[in-house]
Amino acid sequence: MPETTAAPARLTKRSRRRIIWWSVAGVIVLLIACGVWVAVRALQAKAELEASLPLVDKAQSQITSGDSAAAAATTRTLARHLHAARDETSDPIWRAAEIIPGVGANLSAVRQVAWAASDVTDRSIAPLAKLAGTINLASFTPKDGKVDLKPLATAAPAVTRANTALQSDLEVVRSIDTSGTIGPVTDAVNKLSDALGKAGAVTDVASRAARLLPAMLGADGPRNYVLVFQNNAEARSTGGIVGALALLHTEDGKITLVRQASTSDFTQLQSPAVPLNAGTKKLYGNITGEFVQDTTLTPNFATSGQLVSAMWQKRYGTKVDGVISLDPVALSYILKATGPVDVVDGEQLTSDNAVQVLLSESYAKFSDPKQQDAFFAASAAAVFTKVASGQFDTATMLSALTQAGDERRVLLWNAKKSEQAVVADTTLSGPLPTSTGNEHRFGVYLNDATGAKMDYYLHTTVGLGSAKCRSDGRANYLVQVTLASDAPEDAATSLPWYVTGAGLEGVPAGDTYTTVAVYAPKGFVTVGATTGGQNVTIQRATDGGLSVAHVLVKLTPGQTATYDFQFVGAPVVGTASATSTLDAVTTPGVWATDVRRAAFGCSDVLR
Repeated sequence: MPETTAAPARLTKRSRRRIIWWSVAGVIVLLIACGVWVAVRALQAKAELEASLPLVDKAQSQITSGDSAAAAATTRTLARHLHAARDETSDPIWRAAEIIPGVGANLSAVRQVAWAASDVTDRSIAPLAKLAGTINLASFTPKDGKVDLKPLATAAPAVTRANTALQSDLEVVRSIDTSGTIGPVTDAVNKLSDALGKAGAVTDVASRAARLLPAMLGADGPRNYVLVFQNNAEARSTGGIVGALALLHTEDGKITLVRQASTSDFTQLQSPAVPLNAGTKKLYGNITGEFVQDTTLTPNFATSGQLVSAMWQKRYGTKVDGVISLDPVALSYILKATGPVDVVDGEQLTSDNAVQVLLSESYAKFSDPKQQDAFFAASAAAVFTKVASGQFDTATMLSALTQAGDERRVLLWNAKKSEQAVVADTTLSGPLPTSTGNEHRFGVYLNDATGAKMDYYLHTTVGLGSAKCRSDGRANYLVQVTLASDAPEDAATSLPWYVTGAGLEGVPAGDTYTTVAVYAPKGFVTVGATTGGQNVTIQRATDGGLSVAHVLVKLTPGQTATYDFQFVGAPVVGTASATSTLDAVTTPGVWATDVRRAAFGCSDVLR
């Protein structure tokens, strides 16, 4: 009897072991099968994504050229590849595998890349492809001085939706965590992020233009705008002294140059044309609002625009709808699109000589300031006439305006708040520097104190540095401003009196006096400034809620001077730290400002 009862017990134990073994084996086989499934689908998704890459550029080219049929066909093929990649990476097995340590981060990143690329195609590229036949670059070219506004107005809602979708997907891609992904996956995320960033910059501009241009060009009724030309040879915060002005009238897409004026047409006001804030008064004085030439002393172009608008209405009785600003460097970019233009006395302006002619040679050629103003106005009118008649290459013009806008050489203030809001967060509005959690942005603004045109010879370099040395976690920051004059040694006698100022403002002829205002990010505190290792006295102020350090720099011909401004950062919040990206908005001068990283350590901190 004992033997007959023991056998079933042994059998039961053996059976249980077999069941357990087969169960484990089954799980292993299932895991292997799932792994193979995921691997196969990953390879298939990779192939689909790779097949889509050349189609993106192809579709973009076809959309730009206005070939709607070809763009639609390419987009359908692109969508088919990306939909397949999305489907390959979104099934339950794939999603479950995303929790596997070491592997899951890669699978999650690939899925999000495929999803974002597919969504961009459906909600951005495809709608824009449909519009290609109705609106393209040629749509912006005036014919007989008039732009056809209907295609632009019709396309505006679709362009805006496409841009909104693309910006949303861009945020998704930028939020993908690649800290645990392998090289190829990280590269794929970065490439998609870069591609969407570039595309997003284009669609953002297109969206804003589609919403803003019809109204500005008079689709809803006539408009009047003052066009201001800033002369960088006499520096002001947003570029240069106001050198010439013109009134533009727009109506149903037609643009007309109604009147031209020089600064001599405007007399000094007894009080600012519009009230100035305390910071502007302290830093730049009431003259900012009393002389039209000085309206650009402030780096806040919204203030400049309001002042110019009020002054124009007071002088000519015309209420204007906005103010647009250009400088000769921007004009040289535009001349790349229009080709040369003929001005007075047989002078020809080209993209290569415009800056030199307008900001240097004209002063030697015309000794009377009124003649200089007339030449400047004639040059602007000649370029305007060519642009208004549609005599330019549209693609080159778009590139020129984009470059000028990026360099803050084209500025816009709109009297209508709803329209100003469209550009308020762009370089076009000329705002005070704005920082983010991961980027600290300073402002470095120059204003001429020579009372002349010596800034043609002024070169600027800005260095930025940071160091974390304080026990409270707040970082120290350096803004190093180097000014250099390459004026000839005999500038006092070899340059025209109007360029040197002839000592009339108390500045020795040939020397250059420049005020430098450094604006720190919100919450920063000014520590002080040095030059040559010696402390210098600075004017401290607050403008627009930002701490400002202000000094006067004096240069003789050929001299270079470096000033080190130091600040303490705001209390650390979130990810903001001394390792955040540093950037600076600078006055757009005759010559480009070099912004670079500067060496700065705890031993350099002012105590």
